[in-house]
Amino acid sequence: MSTLFEQQAARPLADRLRPKDLTEVVGQDHLLGPGQPLGRMLAAGKLASIVLWGPPGCGKTTIARLLADHTALAFEPLSAVFSGVADLRKVFEAAAKRRQMGQGTLLFVDEIHRFNRAQQDGFLPYVENGTVVLVGATTENPSFELNGALLSRCQVLVLHRLDEAALETLLTRAEGEIGHPLPLDADARAAVKALADGDGRYLLNLAEALSDLPAEPRLDAAGLAAVVQKRAPAYDKDREGHYNLISALHKSLRGSDTDAALYWMARMLDGGEDPLFIARRLTRFAVEDIGLADPNAVVQALAAWDVYERLGSPEGELALAQLVIYLGTAPKSNAAYMAFKGAMRAAKETGSLTPPLHILNAPTTMMKEIGYGKGYQYDHDSADGFSGQNYFPEGMGRRAFYTPAERGFEREIKKRLEYWARLRERKGA
Repeated sequence: MSTLFEQQAARPLADRLRPKDLTEVVGQDHLLGPGQPLGRMLAAGKLASIVLWGPPGCGKTTIARLLADHTALAFEPLSAVFSGVADLRKVFEAAAKRRQMGQGTLLFVDEIHRFNRAQQDGFLPYVENGTVVLVGATTENPSFELNGALLSRCQVLVLHRLDEAALETLLTRAEGEIGHPLPLDADARAAVKALADGDGRYLLNLAEALSDLPAEPRLDAAGLAAVVQKRAPAYDKDREGHYNLISALHKSLRGSDTDAALYWMARMLDGGEDPLFIARRLTRFAVEDIGLADPNAVVQALAAWDVYERLGSPEGELALAQLVIYLGTAPKSNAAYMAFKGAMRAAKETGSLTPPLHILNAPTTMMKEIGYGKGYQYDHDSADGFSGQNYFPEGMGRRAFYTPAERGFEREIKKRLEYWARLRERKGA
């Protein structure tokens, strides 16, 4: 219960507008709606241990509190940033006593990924025997940050960043709480939502800062920019955002969507990503997804990489943009990539098979006597420059690993392979 002084103290707008019922939570209908995961649990009156995974300001803590209210569970909040083993032990002891009295406990752990592996293991017996219903909240990918044993006992629920409609709802609620509209024209209002970047808490804090401005004149987008500083994009170079954006860049290039690829690279650079990491990944793309459909792609990749190292930022970033355009518009083929994977599988399957004797050199008399090099046909001596001999190990049989695509330069390669296949058949090889 809050004290008299706490009741009189000014509370931040975001706290005053914290939902008091799950129906007031915005942007998470895919979890809370009828027939959805949390909706089903509440309808059944049985809450399982869960991990709420989502970006900042999407409602993880609020949902956890309201789940406790809806299920009559005692709410025990912990922050992994400020808590240790001793704090956990106290919570588990209190939960065990409540259980003896017939009441359950919802243990909410914010930033649960910050607990180390040993601390996470400490949850297992209490979750498994029902002493606590665990609700963990994390902004990081649980599959990277949480123990497999803990994950197997929890259902991971993904919360969405708040979309424009959800942010507009929050803005309207903020204006109702403040008692007057914010001094923004339509463009500035859109810019406020763009600055929030899906974070409801940031939006409400920004609205509170703007609420003290005079009603007139209303700010336009330029006026808003003069009042508020630009928000740094949500991008952590060693965590989930890093992998999501490089995946988006790679897949946009694979889909030949050059404009989308440029956008994702710009997002990475704006977030502070190392341009040399991007150069490395673009070079990988050139050999994995273009390959021999355009053999010049890897040359362009290495050239752009070299240009960036020589010029540095920001001039060198133009070379990376040019490379993205080249790769996005190039013909695509993963035939070389798949051929190599197939050859590696075959190498593991066949073990230590030796090459056929006719293609082995015979530098000594003894080696000649036992058949090394016997019957070898020098391809240049044949009329077609092609002997058609077998070069696979005896007993393995011929395998076709490389199947060129009907795109780009690989069309020409395909014609050559088909020509050699006809010669091989004609020669009976």
